[in-house]
Amino acid sequence: MSFRIAVGRRHLHVTVHGSPESLEPVVLVHSSGLGARQWRRTIEALSPRHRVIVPELVGYGESSAVVAGEQIHFAADLLGLERLLDRLAEPAHLVGHSYGGFLALLLAIHRPLRVRSVSVYEPVSFGVLRSEEQRDALATLPAADAPWPSSAEQIEAWLEAFIAYWNGPGAWQALAEPMRATFRATATKVIGEVRSLGEDRTPLEAYESLEVPVLLLGSEHSTLAAERVLALLTRAIPDVRRARIPGAGHMGPITHAAEVNAEIARFLATT
Repeated sequence: MSFRIAVGRRHLHVTVHGSPESLEPVVLVHSSGLGARQWRRTIEALSPRHRVIVPELVGYGESSAVVAGEQIHFAADLLGLERLLDRLAEPAHLVGHSYGGFLALLLAIHRPLRVRSVSVYEPVSFGVLRSEEQRDALATLPAADAPWPSSAEQIEAWLEAFIAYWNGPGAWQALAEPMRATFRATATKVIGEVRSLGEDRTPLEAYESLEVPVLLLGSEHSTLAAERVLALLTRAIPDVRRARIPGAGHMGPITHAAEVNAEIARFLATT
C-alpha cells in the first residue's frame, strides 16, 4: 500500500508494510542520500509486530523532485512528516538515521501527542553543539557558508568530501558505481540538507521537553560531532536509553543492520 502526503506544491510518497490496522505504527525516516530503500532489512525485522510506514523525503524516490541548484531547507521535510503524523489514526513510534534521526527528534518535540517513542542512530542535531558552545566539535563540521557547488566537478568533489567525513578517506572511491550514481542523482537535495543543518539552532533545552522514551544509538567509530551530540542528548532527555553498536560506523543501520534492528525491536517491545 502507498499514498501521498501533500505539502504545498510538494509531496512525500509513503509506503506501508504490515497492513493490519491493529498493529502499532512505526515511521522510519531515512538518512541523507540513501532514500527509503535503506530500511529494507528493518522493515523485515519490524513488520511482524508493527505497521511499518516508510516516507521518502523530498528529492528521493517517488516524492517531489528537487530542481538542480535549488537551495532547499530541512523544513520542507519536517512539514511533510508532521502532516504524515497528523494523518495517522494513532500515535506512532519514530525511527531515524542521521538526518532522519534529527527530523524524528524534532517531530517528537513539535508533535508530542502524535509520538509513542523515538529511536535514532547518530542524529545530526548540531544545534545542541551551538547552544552548548562545543567549539571543538563544531570546528570539525563542513563549513556551512562555503560556496554552493554548482558544476559537475564541484558536486563530485563535495560528495567525495561528504562521504569521507562520515566514513573515512577513500570511502567515496570504495563505493560501488551504482551507489555513487545514486548520490549524484540526489546531490542537490543532499547538499541542501547538509547546508540547512548549519542553520539549525534548536537548543539542548528543547530536547529536555521530550516526554516519550528515546533510544539513542551510536557507533564504535563515531565522529567527534556525532558522539558529542549523543552525549549532550543523553544528559538532556528525561527518559533516555543509550546503546553503542560494536564495530559499526555512521552507516551502522546498513552495515550492522541485524544488531541495530535488534536494539530497536527490544526497545519497542518495552515501550
